[in-house]
Amino acid sequence: MTVALAHQLVEGPTTDAETVVLIGSLGSDRSMWNPQVGPLSASLRVLAVDLRGHGASPVPPGPYSVADLAEDVLALLDSLDLQRVHLVGLSLGGAASQWIAIHRPERMRTLTLLCTSAKFGEPAQWLDRAAAVRAAGTASLADAVLDRWFTPALAGRDTDLVDRHRRMIVDTSDEGYAACCEALSDWDSRADLGRISSPTLVIAGRQDPSTTPEDLKIIADGVTGSTFRVLDPAAHLANVEQAGPVTTAIAAHIGSDPYAAGRAAAHDTGMTVRRSVLGDAHVDRSISARTEFTAPFQDFITRNAWGDIWNRPGLDHHTRRLLTLAILTAVGNQHELDMHIRAALRAGLAPDELAEVFLHTAVYAGVPNSNSAFALANAAIAETSADTETSSS
Repeated sequence: MTVALAHQLVEGPTTDAETVVLIGSLGSDRSMWNPQVGPLSASLRVLAVDLRGHGASPVPPGPYSVADLAEDVLALLDSLDLQRVHLVGLSLGGAASQWIAIHRPERMRTLTLLCTSAKFGEPAQWLDRAAAVRAAGTASLADAVLDRWFTPALAGRDTDLVDRHRRMIVDTSDEGYAACCEALSDWDSRADLGRISSPTLVIAGRQDPSTTPEDLKIIADGVTGSTFRVLDPAAHLANVEQAGPVTTAIAAHIGSDPYAAGRAAAHDTGMTVRRSVLGDAHVDRSISARTEFTAPFQDFITRNAWGDIWNRPGLDHHTRRLLTLAILTAVGNQHELDMHIRAALRAGLAPDELAEVFLHTAVYAGVPNSNSAFALANAAIAETSADTETSSS
């Protein structure tokens, strides 16, 4: 019999956005996915789940099976009228995700498996752990679990993160934890991996002692056409330790870009500033000359130089022009300097100000470069004067 799972549903940017479901580790709650929820929700509907016995979900008496856990997830999808989803599972959540992919493939769009296994060791170790938790509680094994969740380097430099996740383990129901240990004791999907037909991404943590890269490689080899990645450094909760790479990998596998909206906004802002500083004619020529090879660099400059640095409130554009001219003079970048001199003149910067910039730079950065700057400016001033005379005659 299924139970109604506690969950967090973050709606995507559109009503028809596809849904990604995040299912976590033994001893965790849905907050373990916080690093992924925000970025992914920029382009997807995101559903983070507490498995039975975990977080705020019900705790029926054990033992449980992985099939029980998976059927709970499917019942939740039915209640939310979600027919096909992108499924992401880590550890215990990865086992439940495998079960759904094997037995209910029609509910799947893609599958991402992190730090999980087709078989989690020998049954006795899980039955022993279940008995220990029922006898002494989850607090008794919290430190041992944390040693597997994070690399020593991360644990050493971020004690707040360790403390938050210790509370997550301690707050897990003793019976829920123990019953899920029993579910893992008889889990073995090795013979069925070939039945998984969904596009599958498999991610391991190089330093994960619980589900090693070799364990994940068994899954990757068993699922036809799967993609296998190993993150380094990363232990069992790779989605926390390597949050950015994991989020990016999930989004790429799904075919979504969680940062697209932010990049688009930065590009639009940058283009406005770029046109304001350099002028429409120059920017239009640059865009028309853009090729498939140079487009990524053009986008990078527009977003970061113009959308970020030039748009910061600390200095106005006039001051930034003068700084840019001085720096380009100092480093001897004549091509960029010529472009900025001409842009400055078009924007109404007085030749006397140009001269002051180049004189000042001569003192602190050298006479030869400033001499070259004077020559470039002199030519640009002469051309600008000639253009003005032609247009007025």
